[in-house]
Amino acid sequence: MARIEASVWIVTTFIIILAATPLRALATPEASACGYLASLIDKAPPRPLFLPSYPTVESGPLHGAAYLYDNAVAAIALVGCGERDKASRIGSAILWAIDNDRTWHDGRPRNAYAAGVVASDSAKLAGWWDNTRNKWLEDRYQVGSDVGNMAWAMLALLSIDDVNTGSPFRDGAARLGAWVAQWADTRGTGGFTGGTFGHEPMPEVRTWKSTEHNTDLAAAFGLLAIRTGDSRWRDKATDAEYFVNTMWNPGCACFAAGTAEDGVTHNPILALDAQIWPLTALHGAARKFASAMTTAEQRMSVGGGFSYGEDRDGVWTEGTGQMALLMKLLGKTERAESLIAVIESQRSPDGGLYATTVRALPTGFVLDTDPTKPRNYFRLSHLGAASWAALAERGFNPFTMTKGLP
Repeated sequence: MARIEASVWIVTTFIIILAATPLRALATPEASACGYLASLIDKAPPRPLFLPSYPTVESGPLHGAAYLYDNAVAAIALVGCGERDKASRIGSAILWAIDNDRTWHDGRPRNAYAAGVVASDSAKLAGWWDNTRNKWLEDRYQVGSDVGNMAWAMLALLSIDDVNTGSPFRDGAARLGAWVAQWADTRGTGGFTGGTFGHEPMPEVRTWKSTEHNTDLAAAFGLLAIRTGDSRWRDKATDAEYFVNTMWNPGCACFAAGTAEDGVTHNPILALDAQIWPLTALHGAARKFASAMTTAEQRMSVGGGFSYGEDRDGVWTEGTGQMALLMKLLGKTERAESLIAVIESQRSPDGGLYATTVRALPTGFVLDTDPTKPRNYFRLSHLGAASWAALAERGFNPFTMTKGLP
């Protein structure tokens, strides 16, 4: 899930901007999602960089924000596109951010950074100028560190890693893994809690657990175990995978989204990525939990693609790409191509892909920054959507770095 989490501005002012100001055509659309991602790298100076998650947004919390998740998926997609050198520029920016945080020196990145090439000083965080308060603001989610985002950063670094030699990317992934390891939980069926939210020096600790995050960690720790030969990572992968397995609900043939803050009570929200990712990432899950795909088709399909949840108010481009990839990995080529056609219909004027077909697509979750407001996707050109489209095009599994299931 491309993690959008920002201030109330997104829910209010942002919709007004969408209605009043059409997006400018920034570039000629590329022939493929791979071509689009490669062009974003080529247009930047030849240095490590973070790509903007929402390149057409011109003000507010999303302007110039480079979400770690989006950039990690983009890096993996570029590897799948045969562009490892371009991917390494994002990977190098992640390493820079780990080593050059303004406060933390414990191996953690942030959920988001300022887009652009990295400078010679501390890693620049995203933010925006608020005219009403006459001050520079930073979003509390963006400055935090979700363990799921850390897992994707690990996967990105390992996708660039050269398995034949010593690698700073592999070492960076291990440093991230060591930071995440502290969030191992003993409540309920174990797994890992959510990480941190908010500013230093005392960010809030998230005690809920996410099926999606633990799926990410199972894959990241498992790949790290293979690359390093260190069995401790395999043990952590097993812990995360066990938690995911216990989130399966045979009654609805679906995975719960995770747990509440008590670490035990299941979160009943039906989320598309929580159904697809375990099948794509975990050994044997595509057979064992195949009925999750039927549940997704019955309860989340819309407009030839898929919504984020059961509201089915519009197509979620990123999630439709995730299902297209799974179909391709399962050899269901015709279904995969029909989904890719839906994705391609969402090309934006800048050459990328809109996050959704509708102005605001609800997820069923609320904003951490304001729990009275829903967490939505908006009809914006989105790096995460383009990255999953590229993965689907190439049939490249970001959890295994191969064109197959685990």
